Amino acid sequence: MPTRFARSIGVAAALFLAACRSQLTPVPSCGPVPCRFEALARAVDSAVQHGAAPGAVVAVSVRGQRFLHATGQIGFEESAPVTRRTVYDLASLTKVIALTTLTMMAVDQGLFRLDDSVSRYLPAFGGGTKSGVTIRHLLTHSSGLPAHRPLWRDAADPAAAMALVLDTPLDTVPGARMVYSDLGAIVLTQIVERAFGQPIDRLFASKVATPLRMTSSRFTPPGRWVKRIAPTERDPWRGRLIRGEVHDENAAFLGGRSGHAGLFSTADDLIGFGEWLLGQRAGRGSTIRTAPRLREAVVLEFTKRQDVVAGSSRALGWDTPAPGNSAGTRVSAEGFGHTGFTGTSIWLDPSRDLVIVLLTNRVNPTRDNTRLTPLRPLVANLAVESIENGAR
Repeated sequence: MPTRFARSIGVAAALFLAACRSQLTPVPSCGPVPCRFEALARAVDSAVQHGAAPGAVVAVSVRGQRFLHATGQIGFEESAPVTRRTVYDLASLTKVIALTTLTMMAVDQGLFRLDDSVSRYLPAFGGGTKSGVTIRHLLTHSSGLPAHRPLWRDAADPAAAMALVLDTPLDTVPGARMVYSDLGAIVLTQIVERAFGQPIDRLFASKVATPLRMTSSRFTPPGRWVKRIAPTERDPWRGRLIRGEVHDENAAFLGGRSGHAGLFSTADDLIGFGEWLLGQRAGRGSTIRTAPRLREAVVLEFTKRQDVVAGSSRALGWDTPAPGNSAGTRVSAEGFGHTGFTGTSIWLDPSRDLVIVLLTNRVNPTRDNTRLTPLRPLVANLAVESIENGAR
C-alpha cells in the first residue's frame, strides 16, 4: 500500500504541474504569488481545476512569515470565490486543534495524568480489560476501541449515545494495535469536559480561540457566518446540503460539539495557532499578549512519536511523518500533523519553524470524491521545497 500510494503521489504531482504548464490559465510569474511559492500555488490551482474540490486555501508560515493562496469557488453549485475569510468544516482537525490542545492544558495544570486509567474519571467506562485503558491509549488510538459506531442511528438521543460509547466493548487489549478511533476521541472529550467543568465548545472558546485571537474558529457557527462557510455534502440522513453545520453525522447528533469533529475555522486562524504551538514547543513566548502558556516539556511529549504500539506513527493526538501519509517525504522526523475527512490538513515542522495548512471541502457534493488524496502530501513537499529554494 505505501508503495502504491507513493507512486500515486508522483503521478499526481506530474499531472498537476504539467497541467499548470499547458492546459490551465497561467499564473503570472512572480506576480500575485511570490516566486518561491509559485509551484505550490499552481499545484493547488490544478487540483481544483481537475475536480479535487470546488476550491481551496493553502497557507504557509515559515519563521512567522506567511504566504496564503485561495483558489476556486466556495461550492460546486456556487459561484462565490474562495477567499482567506472562507470558513471550513475542519472534521478531524478538531481532534488536534481543540481536543488535544485542551488535553495538553489539562495535563499541564495537573488535572489528570497521561497514564491515568479512563475508568478513574468515567466509572461507566467499565472494568475488566477496559480498566487497563489509559488517557495515553486514547490519544494514540491504541485503546482497543473500534474505529466507529453510527450513534446517530443506534441511539435515541445524545445522552443515550454517550452511554453507548462508554459501554462499547474493546476489539483488542489496550496497547495491542493502533486503530484510529472516533469513539476514543469522544471518550476523551468527556474526561476533558469533566476535568474543566465545561463543555468543549466553551472550553475551546475561552482557553484557545479567544486568547489566540482566532476570531473565525468555533463550534456551531452562527447563522451570520453561513455565506462564508464552504458547504460540504448532500447528506442522505439529513436530506439536504450541509452548510454551517458539522458534516460528521455523529458530531451532528451530539449537537455539533464533540472532540472528534465539529470545529470550523479559516487558514489564517490555523496558521496563527500553529505558530503559537511551535513557539510553546520551543519554549518561546508569543507576540499575542493573551496567548496561553504551556510547559515546553508537555508540548514536546504530545508532539513526539509514542512507543505504545510498535510501528505506529502516532504522537499524542497528533500523527507524525510516515510512508504514505499526508506529510509527504520532505517534512522532518520532528514534524507532526493531522488530516480531516472533509479535505483539510495541517503539518508543523519544528526544525524549519514551518506551518502548512490546506483547507478544502472535497466532500462537496459527495464524499465519494477522492481526487484530493495525492494533493495533501504534494502540498507538504512543495511547501518545504519552496522555503528551501527561497533560502538559496
